[in-house]
Amino acid sequence: MPKLIHPIAGSIALATILSFWLSTVLAEIFLPKPAIIAVKTAIPWGFLILIPSLIATGATGFRMSGKWRGKLISAKKRRMPVIAANGLLILIPSALYLSAKARSGDFDTGFYAVQLIELVAGAVNITLLSLNMRDGLRMTGKLRRRVPC
Repeated sequence: MPKLIHPIAGSIALATILSFWLSTVLAEIFLPKPAIIAVKTAIPWGFLILIPSLIATGATGFRMSGKWRGKLISAKKRRMPVIAANGLLILIPSALYLSAKARSGDFDTGFYAVQLIELVAGAVNITLLSLNMRDGLRMTGKLRRRVPC
């Protein structure tokens, strides 16, 4: 069962974080303030999808990792604490802060400073989760390693 749940939950987590990041960037660049408020208000509700999918991904990955050895699994294990800490210490508090600020219409320097931090931290998590997905696909043989020419 973990072999089925792990890639599905991981894909949902990555897609959710990517949707948060892209909706924020697109709203800020192309849309009026009411749309930004809607995006920043909706993101914390997305935690109802994101947090369970991350828990399922981590739990199943930890359970399956006992069977695996090597550089790829070691790399995945090194990335996970960074992903978790980034989410718990930066991304969730930032999203809650930005949601509150947006709902009150307070688009000040603090809002944009925290938003910049959130976008950078989100890009880091997207990158790390993508690398974990790539390595998982390599471990299962669903993605071949590139052979240098």
